[in-house]
Order: sequence, then structure tokens, then C-alpha cells
Amino acid sequence: MAARKKNANRYYSGPPSDHFDGTLFFNPGGQPPGRFADALKWQFNGQRAKWPAADPSPFPQARPAAKVEGADLAVTMIGHATLLVQTAGLNILTDPVWSQRASPFSFAGPKRVNPPGVAFADLPPIDLVLVSHNHYDHLDLATLRQLKAGHDPLLITPLGNDMLIGQAVPGMRLAAHDWGDRIDIGNGVAVHVEPAHHWSARGARDRRMALWAGFVVETPDGKIYFAGDTGFHDGINYQLMADKHGGFRFAILPIGAYEPRWFMAPQHQNPEEAVQGMKLCNAAFAAGCHWGTFQLTDEPIDEPVRRLAEALAAEQLPPERFRALRPGEVWNVP
Repeated sequence: MAARKKNANRYYSGPPSDHFDGTLFFNPGGQPPGRFADALKWQFNGQRAKWPAADPSPFPQARPAAKVEGADLAVTMIGHATLLVQTAGLNILTDPVWSQRASPFSFAGPKRVNPPGVAFADLPPIDLVLVSHNHYDHLDLATLRQLKAGHDPLLITPLGNDMLIGQAVPGMRLAAHDWGDRIDIGNGVAVHVEPAHHWSARGARDRRMALWAGFVVETPDGKIYFAGDTGFHDGINYQLMADKHGGFRFAILPIGAYEPRWFMAPQHQNPEEAVQGMKLCNAAFAAGCHWGTFQLTDEPIDEPVRRLAEALAAEQLPPERFRALRPGEVWNVP
């Protein structure tokens, strides 16, 4: 790769690796994010479906139990990529976003079309937060400040994101890790930071300065896979997860924000690819996320659900194995 100015990365400094060139992170054997000219071409293609201004969930806001002990596993959909996972006495949040917009601005940018599936005040005590990368629909500093003030959880995130979060949320308990790292939580629970095919940026001048990742939560009663935000990448990372972890009791896989494919395919998988991913990583059950709350791309709001059902039928898989959860919906996973 072309030489770059030393110390140009504002978030992370470390030795080169198979996914870090000394300045920027990259997807090994994969594709970088689209160019600015391509983004403009997409934005002005005139093909964006019109979403409703409000799309209330059919489920009321949930009031989760304070804890779920032992082998029981309860998963509550908050919205987009935010889910509450309760098992082994731990309360875990993925990519928590309670803000009205997934944007650096309070007055512009993608706006929620449904409220969070759990009111923030009704959250049980949060022990652990997993933040997959720094895009605004996944890393919401306002929510992290609230979590620090009210819950003081441990936050695990890929390399570089700790710099951003630490500056904005003083005192947050942070653990920043590379792909392949394992973090012991205690009582037989560990978190593994794993590869995803994506990218990162908070603005125009910090592309790929912080790492992106998925997570595996290892418990005494099975493993849980949160893929983060990811392109399918020929199924390479899913196969890697199967080879390394054997299989999963439960997976949280993105199914939305995938059109147009010529621009989005490297970074956002579609429902058909998500079903293939579930099969490749040997997940017994999966929840579809990253759809139906913030309009980020061109597809209609309900298309991911329809295509997920069609993909499951085509693979002769029962629909109860892979559910597209709505805000407030609670799944007591077998």
C-alpha cells in the first residue's frame, strides 16, 4: 500500500497487521468503502423508497426483568442494531442508540420512525456494552453518556474507538481490542472480538482510522454471535466463525440497508446473504437487525422482512429459526 504520513491516525497507533497498514485499517482480501463520487451518484439516483414518517411497532415497549439467570436467554429488540441480551445473570447491550437521529446533528439526518423498544428509564442494570464501530447508527455518544451516568457498564469496542469514546464520555470503563482478542468477564463468560467486513468514519477525514468488528459472547450454555455491521464477503468471516467457535446458540445478523447493491454490497449484506451466513456459522437461531428504524438506504421499509421470509423458504428453513424482530419484541430463545 502507498506510504502515508506517519502518525496521521488520530485514534490509534500500533504496529501493522494483516488488517492495519500502520495508518489505516482495511478488510483483508476485501473491498474498501465506495468513493465520494459513487456516494453522490447513489444519493442522486432518484430510487430511494419513501418510508412513512412513523411506523409504530406492533409490540408495546417492553419492561425487561432485572436479570435472567442460568441457561435462559432473553433477547429484547430496542431498534436498529440495539438489542438487550440477558443470560447468565448478565445484561448486555449491542450498539446502543436511544437518540432520535443517527447523525452528528440533532436537526438533520436519519430519524427514528419508531420509539426504542425499551424506554431508557426501564432498562435493567446494564453490565456490558458492545460497540461494533463508530458510524452514527451504532456509536451514539449521547446514549453512552446516559449509560455511564446511570449504569457504569464495561464497554468493549475495537481498536481506536476507545479514543473517541473516552474523550466524549470521561470515566467510561473501556476495553479496546483487536480482532481475535478474548476478554474474560467472569463466571464462565468471555467476549471474543471478531472480524467483520465494513469500515468506519465519523466525518470526511477519519475514514478507517478506527477498527470495526463483530463479537462472540461465550457462556456456559452456548455462544452468542453479534455480527455487527457487515458485508457478506463471500461468507469468509462466517466460515471463520464456524471453524473457530463450532457453532452458535444464537446470532444477531443485519438484514437491512442493502440497496443499491452496486454500492452497498461490500459493506451491508442483504436478507438472502444473512440466511446463508446463519447456515455457514452454524447458528441454531438468529435475529435480524439493522432494519426498520432509521432509513439509511433505498429499499422499502418492509422489504427486508419479506425477503428474509422468502430466503428461509427457499432454503427450506422454518421461519421460527430466523426472526426479524420489531422494537419491544422479546424472544425467549430455546
